[in-house]
Amino acid sequence: MKALGLCAALAFMGVGSAAMAETPGQADYERYCASCHGLEGTGHGPMRAVLTLPPTDLSALSAVNGGTFPLERVVKRIDGRDPLVAHGSPMPVYGTLFDYGKSVTLEMPSGEKIMTTQPVADLVAYIKGLQGAAE
Repeated sequence: MKALGLCAALAFMGVGSAAMAETPGQADYERYCASCHGLEGTGHGPMRAVLTLPPTDLSALSAVNGGTFPLERVVKRIDGRDPLVAHGSPMPVYGTLFDYGKSVTLEMPSGEKIMTTQPVADLVAYIKGLQGAAE
């Protein structure tokens, strides 16, 4: 009977692990963004208390943009084309970390295209997936 219980527990853990598989961009988000923006992207990371300006609620970007994810603005904030004074330097504060990798083209809601690197595209896709997380 104990063996059956152990097998059931292991099977359950295996299903849980598969369901919680890391997505592209998630590891970078957790490593470089979550300390300020929080794991859920709500702006309540552990560094929030020491920051001059509160971090943006990344889970509400679509909501505050009329229901449309602001793809171009997010890409340009991350890759440094649209520096954010609150960070004290171009975003990310990790320098050229996201400058490397295969170039990719993303399509904005308007149909226009924007070029960036694969690591930025992965991070943006992860942040887009956080939309509505605070609801």
